[in-house]
Amino acid sequence: MPLTYLKDPDAIYERSFAIIREETHIDALPEAVQPIAVRLIHACGMIDILDDLRIAEEQPDAASAAIAAGKPVLADCEMVRSAIIRRNLPDATEIICTLNDPRAATIGREQSITRSAAAVSLWREHLAGSVVVIGNAPTALFALLEMIDAGAPKPAAIIAMPVGFVGAADSKAELHANPRGIPYATVLGRRGGSAMAAGAFNALFARHRQ
Repeated sequence: MPLTYLKDPDAIYERSFAIIREETHIDALPEAVQPIAVRLIHACGMIDILDDLRIAEEQPDAASAAIAAGKPVLADCEMVRSAIIRRNLPDATEIICTLNDPRAATIGREQSITRSAAAVSLWREHLAGSVVVIGNAPTALFALLEMIDAGAPKPAAIIAMPVGFVGAADSKAELHANPRGIPYATVLGRRGGSAMAAGAFNALFARHRQ
């Protein structure tokens, strides 16, 4: 006997986002950030992340303007880069991930830092006006903030969703306490991950925004 379940992709899509709106108070958020909130909940299946969600109201416009101006996306890991929906972006948009650049491993060993943090040091020439998407390593977010504090160019917008038990909550708390004048989106605490980071980014450029 065939199993009974919803099969139509459009119907699944519509019902998923309808349930999120039914079970949360998304409409209480500024309209500009609602698509990000919906996508984040959809990515992790947890409606209570709304309590920890922090999104600057100007972040969606800042990120969209950066991409429209031809600026790159800087991803901290390959999972984030792979999860970004390329077809929704201008053809010329460059998505950069330096984690597997051989220089990152060398820098990491020489400086006794994580490869993720070392990879961020290779972003410098691309940083100005870019959109940064971090979905894995807290040390990547810490390294980014340290670079900016030391005088590196600022990105146009940051999506910060590092995950884990060491540094994740602290790195996001630092960004929230001092965003360095950069519009950002984050979920405070330990939760995060590549799917959430990419989901927040994809929400900005979805063809059917919820």
